[in-house]
Amino acid sequence: MSAGDTRATEPRDPRAGSPSRRAAAPPGTPSGRDVLRQSVAGQRRHIATGAALAVGHQAGEALVPVLIGVVIDQAVSDGTATALLGWLLLLAAVFTGLSVSFRFALRAGERAAEQAAHELRRRLATRVLDPRGGAETGRLAGALVTIATGDARRVGTVNTVIPAGVGALAGLLVSAVALLRVSVPLGLLVLLGTPPLLYLAHLLGRPLERRSGVEQERAAHASGIATDLVAGLRVLKGLGAENAAVARYRRTSRDSLAATLRAARAEAWHDGAILALNGAFIALVALVGGRLAARGDISVGELVSAVGLAQFLLTPLSMISWVGGELAQGRASAARVASVLAAPPAVATPGGTGDPGAAGGTGANRSGAARPTPVRGRLRLRGVTHGPLRGVDLDVAPGELVGVVTTDPAAAGALLECLAREADPEAGTVELDGAPLTGLHPAEIRAAILPAAHDADLFEGTLIENVTAAATGPADHVEHALHAAAADEVARALPHGAHTPITERGRSLSGGQRQRVALARALAADPPVLLVHDPTTAVDAVTEARVADRLREIRRGRTTVLLTTSPALLAVADRVLVLDGGTVTTEGRHTDLVRRHAAYRAAVLA
Repeated sequence: MSAGDTRATEPRDPRAGSPSRRAAAPPGTPSGRDVLRQSVAGQRRHIATGAALAVGHQAGEALVPVLIGVVIDQAVSDGTATALLGWLLLLAAVFTGLSVSFRFALRAGERAAEQAAHELRRRLATRVLDPRGGAETGRLAGALVTIATGDARRVGTVNTVIPAGVGALAGLLVSAVALLRVSVPLGLLVLLGTPPLLYLAHLLGRPLERRSGVEQERAAHASGIATDLVAGLRVLKGLGAENAAVARYRRTSRDSLAATLRAARAEAWHDGAILALNGAFIALVALVGGRLAARGDISVGELVSAVGLAQFLLTPLSMISWVGGELAQGRASAARVASVLAAPPAVATPGGTGDPGAAGGTGANRSGAARPTPVRGRLRLRGVTHGPLRGVDLDVAPGELVGVVTTDPAAAGALLECLAREADPEAGTVELDGAPLTGLHPAEIRAAILPAAHDADLFEGTLIENVTAAATGPADHVEHALHAAAADEVARALPHGAHTPITERGRSLSGGQRQRVALARALAADPPVLLVHDPTTAVDAVTEARVADRLREIRRGRTTVLLTTSPALLAVADRVLVLDGGTVTTEGRHTDLVRRHAAYRAAVLA
């Protein structure tokens, strides 16, 4: 469970590496404006359809008071029922048209919004799952979820408000033309008065945009803290730290509440000011129209039309103010989405380019460097310096099972990062079958080298679904993997065997059970190179000994590196390397090292 304030721009997790070691953001990374523009461009067909229908709806709304004025001046003054019926039928047709236009304009806008939000969620998921990493740096999981849900939805909503804004402008234009036909002064008042009104609405929306961004940031942080606390609930209870955790979340929640209230106040001031401006403008139009009617410059029907149009103007003007507020919030959310999409990768792509998608499987990466095909599994480190590692030289032959013991636990994590290329070393090279890892695309490395961390999470689903999530071999290999990790014993202890549902992160299992299932998942994937970090720390000694023997058997002929201090696992290794003071100091068989190396004995037998 993290304890730092994740609002800091630099990562607190040491695995993320220092800013100087992280790769720079590739050229062409999107900004908030790019995200918004791409979201709209991707839905231009639905937006155009919605805008056309919205124009029809607003034009029809504006024509209603005009037609009512015509009915009063012509049909009523004429006194014939036929003329009155004709105008009423025309009025009914206009009502039908504007109603249908409104319904389908809303449908097109909603479809554009939902599809745009879905596309953003897909892009965010692709970036977070990018094998180069980096998107999660400095962000809690809950914050990423908030960006992928709330912010993506707000950006998508922009595709709904654009047709509404276009329709509102069309309504203003039709009203102005109608008023010009009634009276030139009235028409000019609307035409010349609307642009300043729109500009004032834009200015009033700026504080809302700023505070909306802060609100979303604080809400995402609170969500991340809550997710973090729930994930570490069992640890918190074991430490008796519930009160400290609650106090921490309370502070974060209060910050989020304060930001939300500030944003709500800004929205209230924005809406109130816009409403006051609209009301004053409409009152001015009605006042001018009334004076013209009193002087006899316009007829009674034209006065009714003018007043009706003045009242109608409240709708498009209010809609434009709503559009401004939604655009302000959409821009703030687009900037947050862009911050994830544009996050620099943790490791560089060869040549500075590369698609974050899968590598394709041809054995050559997209920059031209050749990936070993087939992968033999020879690992070589030359002069690697990374974190606590200092000039490490290491060779692992194809098919060898090598144990690595570190006197500093941080060194094991650093070595795992370098071998799996979760980070690039500060100095030195890491090679796979003679090819430097820095010359391969991370996706290709992931296909060849699988790191199995000791704290690997399980997923919500059944036990067998977790184990087969990345399985590549036949069904009997999955059975062998379950047996090798002693996870078949876990399955037999569950109510429905391997088909028993387990909760998120495997919280319904004990620590030892989770480790065995996670190890079975790694073994079922059957990678050419498997890196295993402390897979049995929560497993009893008898089970650990069985796992050790079976692990050697199932990985026979495949390269395996065990980063552990478990005597049982080290005893089955072909040889063991000892890292002391950040460098390899000795190597040999487990039994020999126990007998002649004091630091080794202290590390594995303490």
